[in-house]
Amino acid sequence: MKVPPAANIDEYIAAFPAATQAILQHVRATIKQAAPGAEEAISYAMPAFKFNGNLVYFAVYANHIGFYATPTGNNEFADDLSKYKTGKGSIQFPINEPMPLDLITRIVKFRVKQNLEKKVKG
Repeated sequence: MKVPPAANIDEYIAAFPAATQAILQHVRATIKQAAPGAEEAISYAMPAFKFNGNLVYFAVYANHIGFYATPTGNNEFADDLSKYKTGKGSIQFPINEPMPLDLITRIVKFRVKQNLEKKVKG
């Protein structure tokens, strides 16, 4: 799916049909609730959230929402993610199924904790 360049997450979401926009808004709201201090950005041409470094990214594809929590997010939640197609740092949530917002919340909170620990050590 070809996505036009976006200056911010609002523009990114607005480029899709209404049903997809609704899914993206739910994912966005879930991330914001799990990481209230995170900054929104566009990075690698997709919505990104930063909190003491990169936190998570997401993007729309033809049949799924790609969710990127870096490899540590995938490793920590391997059992929960076993029903989804994953890569080293990617997760594919099928667009025609309910988004696992509770799982996204847990992954984001885990990444926040990691980034806070990294800041304390650094």
